Amino acid sequence: MASGSDRNPIIIGGLPSQVPDFDPEETQEWLDSLDAAVDERGRERARYLMLRLIERARERRVAVPEMRSTDYVNTIATKDEPFFPGNEEIERKVLNATRWNAAVMVSRAQRPGIGVGGHIATFASSASLYDVGFNHFFRGKDEGDGGDQIFFQGHASPGVYARAYLLDRLGEAQLDAFRQEKSKAPNGLSSYPHPRLMPDFWEFPTVSMGLGPLGAIYQARMNRYMEARGIADTSRSHVWAYLGDGEMDEPESLGQLSIAAREGLDNLTFVVNCNLQRLDGPVRGNGKIMQELESQFRGAGWNVIKLVWDRSWDPLLAQDRDGILVNKLNTTPDGQFQTYATETGAYIRQHFFGDDHRLRAMVENMTDDQILHLGRGGHDHKKIYAAYAAAKAHKGQPTVILAQTVKGWTLGPNFEGRNATHQMKKLTVEDLKGFRDRLHLPIPDKDLEDGVPPYYHPGPKSEEIQYMHDRRNALGGYVPTRVVRAKPLQLPDDKAYATAKKGSGQQKIATTMAFVRVLKDLMRDKEIGKRFVPIAPDEYRTFGMDAFFPSAKIYNPLGQQYESVDRELLLAYKESPTGQMLHDGITEAGCTASLIAAGSAYATHGEPLIPVYVFYSMFGFQRTGDQFWQMADQLARGFVLGATAGRTTLTGEGLQHADGHSQLLASTNPACVAYDPAYGYEIAHIVKDGLRRMYGENSEDIFYYLTVYNEPIQHPAEPADVDVDGILKGLHRVAPGDKGEHAAQILASGVAVPWAIEAQRILADEWNVKADIWSATSWNELRREAVAVEEHNLLHPEEEQSVPYVTQKLQGAEGPKVAVSDWMRSVPDQIARWVPGTYQSLGADGFGFADTRGAARRFFHIDAQSIVLAVLTELAKEGKVDRSLLKQAIDRYQLLDVTAAEAGEAGGDA
Repeated sequence: MASGSDRNPIIIGGLPSQVPDFDPEETQEWLDSLDAAVDERGRERARYLMLRLIERARERRVAVPEMRSTDYVNTIATKDEPFFPGNEEIERKVLNATRWNAAVMVSRAQRPGIGVGGHIATFASSASLYDVGFNHFFRGKDEGDGGDQIFFQGHASPGVYARAYLLDRLGEAQLDAFRQEKSKAPNGLSSYPHPRLMPDFWEFPTVSMGLGPLGAIYQARMNRYMEARGIADTSRSHVWAYLGDGEMDEPESLGQLSIAAREGLDNLTFVVNCNLQRLDGPVRGNGKIMQELESQFRGAGWNVIKLVWDRSWDPLLAQDRDGILVNKLNTTPDGQFQTYATETGAYIRQHFFGDDHRLRAMVENMTDDQILHLGRGGHDHKKIYAAYAAAKAHKGQPTVILAQTVKGWTLGPNFEGRNATHQMKKLTVEDLKGFRDRLHLPIPDKDLEDGVPPYYHPGPKSEEIQYMHDRRNALGGYVPTRVVRAKPLQLPDDKAYATAKKGSGQQKIATTMAFVRVLKDLMRDKEIGKRFVPIAPDEYRTFGMDAFFPSAKIYNPLGQQYESVDRELLLAYKESPTGQMLHDGITEAGCTASLIAAGSAYATHGEPLIPVYVFYSMFGFQRTGDQFWQMADQLARGFVLGATAGRTTLTGEGLQHADGHSQLLASTNPACVAYDPAYGYEIAHIVKDGLRRMYGENSEDIFYYLTVYNEPIQHPAEPADVDVDGILKGLHRVAPGDKGEHAAQILASGVAVPWAIEAQRILADEWNVKADIWSATSWNELRREAVAVEEHNLLHPEEEQSVPYVTQKLQGAEGPKVAVSDWMRSVPDQIARWVPGTYQSLGADGFGFADTRGAARRFFHIDAQSIVLAVLTELAKEGKVDRSLLKQAIDRYQLLDVTAAEAGEAGGDA
């Protein structure tokens, strides 16, 4: 009988099935027959014969696994496992100490008066997966490069802290400050991986499930992009993403697998911790999540390594002459395996092995305790090492390792495999004693019975701690660690912005095109031009950026292996392995992941990139808002362009393209500096200041959001007395009123500024009203500054009280204030409480629709004539004009009839 070490695995779909070969001579005869068919009749005839054999096998009910799924056993046969280079005994001691400290840290965080929570069971299941990585694979940053990029599973953070404690990177006071970031400052530890909260420790935020795998794919791609363009040597960097099997139900987790396979990202490894449980129950109680994921990843073009069973199963599989054991493993649902994880050895003997006399015979010489301890592969260091080594050695494809574990492993019967284990945060005294005994730790009972349980540290000079330090030194330093090595960039002078400041002359252009002109000039700059990373979801032409194709080119690691259909055009589509533009397809999620990877390159690899992500504004903060929070957490920087902005600008597209609220959503992100500019010269100053704040001296961890429009307008040249401070702070006067008896102030943003100027003319010519026009470049920044001032005044009553900028700016402005924009009224209403005098806002509240721009604006009552009515209404409230004028205005302009409005400017994709 073949032993586990000399099994000859059958290869199915490129992966081995661990069925022993009991008749090698017969096997060789079959192989010789196939060789003869190929040699004598050709490959096509051999292919036909193979397909007929598979068909006949199914007719005879011979269980031939599908190509997309293999048997429920380890991919790597025992005989193919490499030598394990570590000291398994020492590593077991290290891991036991880590397990203990992780669980105790969370349990102590639940002590009376604190009760801040935490999660124990996730790390308990994945601890060995991490430990092998820390000891043998994860590269640090001490060698001057970016090392490896590791996306830790969010709920496993206690284990990472516990290991850092053993390495003296964290102290006991910090462990006791878990989830108490303010009350225990400066020792507080964040709940999950949050770089913004722990900027020297964590690199990647992952606990918004699904964003970790998505971010890892695009991080691996960004590594290749940076190397291809000669910006950084990332050839030694490997991206590891630790995920949960339940997390893979998030659409972001699996949605971008194809790009990793298409671009051959063999610098990427997913490790899916298949503990078979979601937060409150089984992932697939009636199914098999590992088999399902194998099919999905294999179908997407990934290399799949299954790590199902530990070494204790090897002798049993070696006995499996008829494949009865493999069949039992294949057909047992996950829900039943979870039950086995909570039951006795006798129960497993009866219910798993008891169905067939051949199965019973396999375990007849095993005790119930031995059966109970038939383990899962994700807890076996040697088998984990084999899987990781195979993943690193594999070329041409990304790899996913599907590792089966038990949730709550080693925590005792009250935790292991229980549906409620994710929510269990505290260990009882009996739990602690059992846990200690299982881990063989020298902690006396009295230390567990009196007060909070203690942490365990074997001492800085102990063999296991020295071993940990030695391993990390050999691998280039401690992880996780976030290091910022990037130097400030030498930024362009005013010449780069000269074109935008000249205005558009007699030509009408959209603000999208005005921005593109600024970007084009910046990309020509010798110092920073190559660092720009344009990103768009398949609509560069829509945004007028096809002019970049001939020079910047589109990044594709394979180049352009075809003749482009538009190759004879001046602006032909051009791909290149060194291309600068990222054209990620119709995927806002993928583009935002590219944005984040590029925007954090200054820290990840010490080389700043300047991403410029341009998209339909409706599909930004609404569709991928969670990723913008991820971007803020990851301290990424760059420019985000909400093009085709406004509820009435993109007239033909209708409801789901009519963005009247992204500015409001952007205001909720503390790292987002949002602007709604009207003119090219405003864009120039905003972009210049954004580069200074994000990439100059004393750089800030922020990103800029500019909403730009596709409606062509005339852009004036920058005035000689331009108020740059006002542009940047959010409000400056662009057109003072010059005639009229009564005064008013109109505040407008973006595409609404021309409507306001038209309203100014009508008010002066027809109603004897002199209105000043203000461009509110940022309602959000005005509010943010006012809130900061108000908070300072609240907490410093003894000091002279400060006045918000918007209040100062409008303090001497005579007459009522009317605000108008192509956004819902909540956007300009943000500043209402700080505007002196009377204030009214107009906005596009409600759903958008497809119609002419004029009809849409008349419907929402935000057009020039409606602004006139609003100003007259506020003047009537103040007793400056008679209220009878209001009805006259409504009738004169037919404001209740959308068909009476002029159609407005048509077209204008960019």
